[in-house]
Amino acid sequence: MDDSHGDGAGNGGNGSRHGHWAIGKNGKRHWCFPGWLYGILFVVFDFCFLAILQWSVTQTTSGVDLVSTAGGIGEMIGKIGTGNWVFALNMLLIGLIYLTVLMIFNRFWIATGLMFVLSCIIATVEHLKIEVRYETVYPSDLNFISGGNGGEIASFMPDDGARVIIGMVIFMLVLVALCVFLNHIDGRHGSMIRFSGKSKALGAVIRLLLVVLPAGFVSMYTVDVGTTDSWAYGVSRGLGDIPSMWDSVYDAQRNGVVPSFIRAINPKVMDEPANYSEETMKEIAEKYSNVADTINESRSNTMTDSTVIAILSETFSDPENVPGVTLNEDPIPNIKQIMTETTSGKMLSSGYGGGTANLEYMELTGLSMANFDSSLTSPYQQLIPNASWTPTFNQMWGSADNSIAVHPYEASMYSRETDYVKFGFSKFYALSGGTDKIQYTDKIDSSPYVSDESAYKETLDQVKSTDNSQFIQLMTMQNHMPYNNWYEDNQFEVTSNDDGKSESEISNIETYAKGLSYTDEATKEFLDELDKIDKPITVIFYGDHLPGIYKTAGEDSANSIALHETDYFIWSNKASGQQGTKIADDAYTSPNFLMAEAAEQMDANVSPYLAFLTSLHSKVAAMEPPVVNTIQGWDRIPAGSTIYLDEDGKQVAYDDLDDETKQMLEDYKLIQYDITAGEGYLKNTDFLSLPDNAGTM
Repeated sequence: MDDSHGDGAGNGGNGSRHGHWAIGKNGKRHWCFPGWLYGILFVVFDFCFLAILQWSVTQTTSGVDLVSTAGGIGEMIGKIGTGNWVFALNMLLIGLIYLTVLMIFNRFWIATGLMFVLSCIIATVEHLKIEVRYETVYPSDLNFISGGNGGEIASFMPDDGARVIIGMVIFMLVLVALCVFLNHIDGRHGSMIRFSGKSKALGAVIRLLLVVLPAGFVSMYTVDVGTTDSWAYGVSRGLGDIPSMWDSVYDAQRNGVVPSFIRAINPKVMDEPANYSEETMKEIAEKYSNVADTINESRSNTMTDSTVIAILSETFSDPENVPGVTLNEDPIPNIKQIMTETTSGKMLSSGYGGGTANLEYMELTGLSMANFDSSLTSPYQQLIPNASWTPTFNQMWGSADNSIAVHPYEASMYSRETDYVKFGFSKFYALSGGTDKIQYTDKIDSSPYVSDESAYKETLDQVKSTDNSQFIQLMTMQNHMPYNNWYEDNQFEVTSNDDGKSESEISNIETYAKGLSYTDEATKEFLDELDKIDKPITVIFYGDHLPGIYKTAGEDSANSIALHETDYFIWSNKASGQQGTKIADDAYTSPNFLMAEAAEQMDANVSPYLAFLTSLHSKVAAMEPPVVNTIQGWDRIPAGSTIYLDEDGKQVAYDDLDDETKQMLEDYKLIQYDITAGEGYLKNTDFLSLPDNAGTM
């Protein structure tokens, strides 16, 4: 701190210091704040900045709740007793930014006032976005503003936006006035590092170091924290930053606004393949264009002449496929019958008890989580917001009016509301949040979730609303955890317990089975209704992952694959002319291959990209990143080797694959890198285009 000669108040030496007092120009004596007091105030104000930011993400239906904010910060502090130092991580990061600003201006009260202004502005923007979209500010939002879209921000203003802004401006002015007052009574006027004479150079060096070192730490942390096993990743996780990627607001509440924002700035997507270049990508486009020509010689239909409905059925899977589980009654007899009559089988899922959006992402894009770096655990939050090019299969249907999404829950979950706009969907019907609301919201008995029957009614209305062919994405919620004995007259019982399941596990399984039986009945009725419609329709139906209730089976690592296999089928109605089709190599799949299988089911022409996926699926039935028998977390993809299954569902090591398959897997990485992290060379080719430009991604 300033121990220089002179008045210590930046008055050009017009006063003199007497102990901790200084005489100003007006002749009045002012007490000079000692260095130790600045240190205490620095920590106090650091905490205040944190409190303002956390205030912005702690909201109730009636707005921001100060009591809840205090409780949230108190919970952060309380976690220290359990070894979770996320509170310290927040204080450290904000404190380093504060120190950098302080040393740049070299005036305590100017820097503090500026930090209060910045904190209040950020908190206001955060609050307004959460109120409109229930979604925190992403780094990509800064790109939105810098891209010349600042004028559109007003369209995101909630009804009480003006009141919030006026209130925050008043609060901010009070804080600035406080800093002005304290600056007035402080005889040093917040002067920090000041040396004169021969010591002047030393003062400049110290000040420069106190700018460079904290700013450098924050910068390096920001660059590396999104990469698994980096030093910053280790620091962040070691201090208790546990990402909650499914809900950005909860993530910011739990881990802090600053850590949750910073870790989204520079996520590691993929390593660049060694031979990546524009020439390489043109060769790949040409290679699979020839494959597409060969496939299309025997195909007679155009995919986009049909309506495709992709149904992600929440946690749908046959309980009796889980080792040690036997029920007194089959909960899904109708779907099992459907599966015998059409393309169907087991789908390898990367998730267990969670990870829904990742399966959805793979189905919509044909890309695989197995190709991403282990640091990228949630493309919906880490990749899509910053992506300049987001090709998805629905875009082949042309106008955005032909792409509809339905989700009977919060639109903000997994940032779907934002991402689905980038995917090219014109409407996203959800239970809450967003602008498009679902009409059917019935629930079953005491279940908190909208029933599958209601979700199907919503989807059926969309199909009937136009004669045009469409792509409709439906994500159900009925069978989402928990399974708290929601249903009356539940006839399902677990009839074997040789492995010693707890009463809680048995109750969960039985409740889950009853929910499946409702899905089974509603799905049959839905398909029956689609069969009555006189336009070609194909349905892709799959369970995203198993529920995380099989604790006993999960204790045995030999059950890992079984706990990651859900059920799927691809069905076509009578008007399509493809009903009853059962394609070859359908026994096992993974979500990235579903659209290629649907094209084969429809006897439809394919793009070079779909031709590639068709060819790879004939070699590798299913592929996913390493799996674990615990509920899907968002720390990282588990360590280990990619899982490959053959057509019999047996795991195959990469080294045992033939050279052609290995080359295709290398091509896959090149394709995925170009689309997600590279230069987008394929965008300027016909790689994603259907024949005769029937549709492009």
